[in-house]
Amino acid sequence: MVYPVHVAVSFKPGVLDAEGKNVQKSLELLGIATQSVKSVKTFVLSIDADSTEAATAVAEEACRRLLANPVVHDYTITVDASGEAR
Repeated sequence: MVYPVHVAVSFKPGVLDAEGKNVQKSLELLGIATQSVKSVKTFVLSIDADSTEAATAVAEEACRRLLANPVVHDYTITVDASGEAR
């Protein structure tokens, strides 16, 4: 079964998020006040696996090997258990 897997990668607390800061400054120039802005990169993977656990394991490996730098990034993995990528 093909599982849609969403991986959200963000900076760990204390790591400078330059894109988020620039967006916040731009919003302020437009008169839109915000407490903070954080950027998050989302990857949507279609993973052919036997179970949601197996799909999660593949996504974990993708994060460890390519999608996230463990020194500066946190990530969350969400698997659509209904399967079949949309």
